Amino acid sequence: MTELLSYKDSYIKEFEAEILEVIGNGVVLDKTAFYPGGGGQPYDTGKLSIGEYLWEVVRIVRLKGKIVHEILNQVSDISDLSGTVRGAIDWDKRYKLMRTHTALHILCGVVWRDYGAHVTGGDMKPLAARMDFELESMSSSFAEEIEKKINDEVASSRPIYVKNMLREQAFTIPDLIRTKINLLPENIREVRVIDIDGLDMQADGGTHVANTREVGRINVIGHESKGRINKRLKIEIEP
Repeated sequence: MTELLSYKDSYIKEFEAEILEVIGNGVVLDKTAFYPGGGGQPYDTGKLSIGEYLWEVVRIVRLKGKIVHEILNQVSDISDLSGTVRGAIDWDKRYKLMRTHTALHILCGVVWRDYGAHVTGGDMKPLAARMDFELESMSSSFAEEIEKKINDEVASSRPIYVKNMLREQAFTIPDLIRTKINLLPENIREVRVIDIDGLDMQADGGTHVANTREVGRINVIGHESKGRINKRLKIEIEP
């Protein structure tokens, strides 16, 4: 089992770990700061090194419960790799994704608070994202109104907390699951919760910034209808 360091501290950029297993062109480590992907957030990329040897981590995959760091195979055979490796995530990409993910939670929190709309879908890449809501209508003036409200929340400098709760305790919190369908697997007994103080609290496994002010300016760049009660907002975060 690989310990996911990013679940506890999203700001870890480098780490040391032991190689547990080599699978194909990838390695399984006893711990990692690489986010393996999930909840709409892409996996991290970066580097692994042993002494003078350096490999590029191009993908993180889950394989039969194991987290495999796939590397560019710069040697003919990696099957004998063992010992301690040093990992370094692509911090520029990760931090942009942290800002983007938190921006989506701000957006979701505002839309839920002010309009009571569930999330029906979403996706993100560094500094750009979209989110779909269960809304019957959406106009340019609505999008402008949302843009002002979410940037007001950014400027409010709300602290963001990561909490872990037993499933039974977590589900006593109203509206913890904002998606239209509860996507939390039944076998998850401990729930990781992201709490934007005074605005939004959701079950979430991704990486986030520590304060809303770190997100920066959010621009609503588009809106469209994806069905009778399914409307999409597209956002970009200024660099």
